Amino acid sequence: MEKTMRRSIVSATTPTIASFLFLFICSQWINNTVCCAASQEQASSPQKKLSILGTDWGSSSRHARRRAEEALPLNKMSEDNRLAVQKSLQSTTLYRRLPVELFTCDSELLAFSLDKPEAIVDIWRLLGISRLSLDPTGPDEWKLTDGYGTVGQLHLVYRERRQQGGMLVFQGQGAYTGPLSPKNLTGGCVLMVRYREAEPMVDGRLRQAIQIDAFLNMDGIGLEIVTRTLQPLIARSAAANLHEICLFMSSLSDAATVNPHGVATLAGRLTQTSEADRKTLASVAKTVGKRQKIQQPRPHHLVDNEKNVSADQVSVDLSSRWVQSDDLDHFQK
Repeated sequence: MEKTMRRSIVSATTPTIASFLFLFICSQWINNTVCCAASQEQASSPQKKLSILGTDWGSSSRHARRRAEEALPLNKMSEDNRLAVQKSLQSTTLYRRLPVELFTCDSELLAFSLDKPEAIVDIWRLLGISRLSLDPTGPDEWKLTDGYGTVGQLHLVYRERRQQGGMLVFQGQGAYTGPLSPKNLTGGCVLMVRYREAEPMVDGRLRQAIQIDAFLNMDGIGLEIVTRTLQPLIARSAAANLHEICLFMSSLSDAATVNPHGVATLAGRLTQTSEADRKTLASVAKTVGKRQKIQQPRPHHLVDNEKNVSADQVSVDLSSRWVQSDDLDHFQK
């Protein structure tokens, strides 16, 4: 019997310091399970949700960095947060502006994922597509481990909501221990996430645009390792990870459109998410389904089935891109 080929998964040798750098993206939040090659979708595919990643990995130019620093709302931050961000900016080892990603996603679902990233990470854990752990330690603060040697603390230092978009700024500290470095790496980062609604698709589906500016500062030996060895790989890995994260959010939004009750049931199975957040996610999914039913018919690229499929089928649909086919059976047992 011919075995169905799944898109390959990035192995543990991918630099996990990249997950520390670029974790908070869209729902910020997948790392070593995504595949750079998986972004090579054919433009003619009816299931295509994102522009092809191609060879645009972003920019580290002085001009891009200067514009990013000018866009940081330092004067709107608390004094402690402003000082922490400025300290990181002054000792930046690596700056990177990731390419703009365009993806189909409901605005309310995206807003939830940005406010409650731990819930999206919990979905990944449930589906078996990531070893990442993201645990709240306080208001707008998280402790993270990626399962490959990276641990850290992340803090939301600024949030701005607009009618059709917004901005998030994160500041973090972390460490990496693993085969990529002969010694432990420690450092910090500042991430500026800007997002907005883009022009809708021709079939009426909402589309979002997101861009990340990242400033990484490494301590000691990490400075030389990053600048001389890992910088190209970090840049490519970060752009590919952002692409895959946006693709997952697009798939989740489509699932909520087609089968809101299935997504709501899936939300109820999340064991690392608070009851209040599980209920909120379920409510958002049902709202997405109702809104789309009123505004537009079902997306043409989705299976034509008027009855709600099970939450298990939703799990299979969401994880099939990242999980080997042999590992999907447990969702249906």
